[in-house]
Amino acid sequence: MMNKYDVIIIGSGIGGLCCGSLLALAGKKVLIAEAHSQPGGVAHSFNMRGYKFESGPSLWSGIGKWPTTNPLGQILRLLDEKVELIKYQGWHVNVPEGEFNLEVGQEPFKERIRLLRGEKSVKEWDSFVSGIRPLSQIVSEIPLLSSSPETINFLEIIKLASKFLPNIKSLPKLNGGFGDIVDSHLNDPFLRNWVDLLSFLISGMPMHDTNSAAMATLFDEWFKPASYLEYPKGGSESIVKALVDSFKKNGGELILSSKVEAVNFSKNIASGVTLENGSNFISNFVVMNTDAWTSRKLIPQEFQKKWSPKAKDINKCGSFLHIHLGFDASGLQNLPIHAIHVDNWERGITAERNVAVFSIPSVLDKSMAPKGKHVLHGYTPANEPWEIWKNLKSNELAYKELKEERCSIFLKSLRKIIPDIDNRIEIKLLGTPLTHKKYTNTYCGSYGPALSAAQGLFPGCKTSVRNLLTCGASTFPGIGIPAVSASGAYAAEKIMGKKEYKKLLKTIDL
Repeated sequence: MMNKYDVIIIGSGIGGLCCGSLLALAGKKVLIAEAHSQPGGVAHSFNMRGYKFESGPSLWSGIGKWPTTNPLGQILRLLDEKVELIKYQGWHVNVPEGEFNLEVGQEPFKERIRLLRGEKSVKEWDSFVSGIRPLSQIVSEIPLLSSSPETINFLEIIKLASKFLPNIKSLPKLNGGFGDIVDSHLNDPFLRNWVDLLSFLISGMPMHDTNSAAMATLFDEWFKPASYLEYPKGGSESIVKALVDSFKKNGGELILSSKVEAVNFSKNIASGVTLENGSNFISNFVVMNTDAWTSRKLIPQEFQKKWSPKAKDINKCGSFLHIHLGFDASGLQNLPIHAIHVDNWERGITAERNVAVFSIPSVLDKSMAPKGKHVLHGYTPANEPWEIWKNLKSNELAYKELKEERCSIFLKSLRKIIPDIDNRIEIKLLGTPLTHKKYTNTYCGSYGPALSAAQGLFPGCKTSVRNLLTCGASTFPGIGIPAVSASGAYAAEKIMGKKEYKKLLKTIDL
């Protein structure tokens, strides 16, 4: 007899884990099938010679404090799962205007603007932040978890609107592109470039294509007087572990190294999955925590025809170059936990190899590296073209030479922070879009669909097929952790029903 479940989730990225853990909490019998040998999707790490290498998200905030606008923070509270967090405030910035350490919070950034650009630009920034504030207030009044764009109804909007009547004109802006708000407040080139950079880091797209609600959330967390960033002790796998622990504690089943080959259907209704090894599982609902292109491959051709937008019409974000280093820490003082390098604003924020981001988590968390050592992860954020890699094989000399050449941007940038870094390296691992595709199971190693918020194209968690839902980076504006967490919650709401979902949220006063 085949195993029967209420819900099967394909993929254990953060979106799938949030969806599964909420459904298990609500008493559903849930199976998560993961193709890889460990859960977490992009948010995973791997160990080598005592070093713990991070591969995914490196900037975290809004998880440990309450109240929070971060959906992941809200979900962890709902699940009663605590993650040990290390608070910090600064990161190192190397941009054409100069090199400096920058703390989150409104005043440190204003002081930096004053030094770099003068008093006039400070006034511009103040005006910009004042323009965002109503949006941030709306975001905190209508938590993402409780306001799925597909389910919130007119009466609820009227009820909620009474809380923020002075900001009612701002409501339509939430779903638009953030660049429109920037255009109406900022003229200073550095400030415009800075906001464009933040937008790109959040969504993989420039500010005019990045969702305003996602950016309002970020500004609410990063530019308040008492703002701080958080690093989960042990890295991103601590977040994954908390979600998996809750999921299993409430009866959920997780199977690893179990790639799904197809979604099955009965009378045009999703009814389960078949794994690559031939195993079949039956369920009432199927949730695909896979990217937009992979999802299409899992379903029969006749259903694909109904799908909108069509897979061929979806533009993709670029891919990544990666560097992982294990290096000698002796004599190094005041290293930044994070550093960002921008080569040339004129080339545009999406230009290939123009931006590099670094994280040295062992600066905060000594458990990430052997004693007297540091561990580093660097990447170019969604700006590496797939096309120059797609026909190469990883065992070819041409591939190895191109990898060394393209990844030279990392050490070139790092020498500005650690001049003798080349002599300190004990482990050096380089990654390309082919590596990214292999380990994250993503189409062309992409960050996800480049669906512009200005065009309102994000499909949400519903599909054109009954009892088949999606969650993750292809379903909700903004690709980062808050967006995929919210998408998982929305898929869970569709399955458990609005009444049950609201009852859950009430337990944490949302």
